[in-house]
Amino acid sequence: MSALTVQQEPRGGDSWEGLVRLWEETDWPEGCRVEIIEGIITVAPPPVNHHNYIAHQMHRALLAVVQDDFGIYQTLNVAVPSRSGLFIPDLVVAPDEVVLEDANYIPAAAAELVVEITSKSNAVNDRVAKLNGYAAAGIPLYLLIDPHATGEPAIHLYGEPANGTYRLLWSGKFGETVKLPEPFGVAIDTSAFPRP
Repeated sequence: MSALTVQQEPRGGDSWEGLVRLWEETDWPEGCRVEIIEGIITVAPPPVNHHNYIAHQMHRALLAVVQDDFGIYQTLNVAVPSRSGLFIPDLVVAPDEVVLEDANYIPAAAAELVVEITSKSNAVNDRVAKLNGYAAAGIPLYLLIDPHATGEPAIHLYGEPANGTYRLLWSGKFGETVKLPEPFGVAIDTSAFPRP
């Protein structure tokens, strides 16, 4: 199953609030990932096992270095209203106090790191729309793990957001070690990452 576009505009206008209300109030299929990407609500099937394994390995590596008042969250809704986006990163590191606020999402600017692992059906969203959205929100680090890259699986670490764009800090392939800068300061061995 591939990603499905549900509706381009909310009923009654194209306001951010209307779009989020539609996202919140619609009864979406159980287990699917429902995001707003550039103003379009998309529904994608749950990730496959290899995808989940990579997320697990990343979570495990980050546990040892994340501050006590921050968490490593999966399926946390991250809002980027300026880009008409409400994303669900595979992993996001954010302050616990922001996550505990009474809302269905956190503002993207609160995140310290987002990790996206591409799925075959919607990899372009992670490579383009989310890259631009996270940069516009000023999230310090974006790690894109791309098992479906052309040629061979690739990893890209973006950072230093300025004027809505990221600088590419590092690029490599599965099997290489990616080093996350401070405040993480961790080297992650990717040799165990499964290939599609």
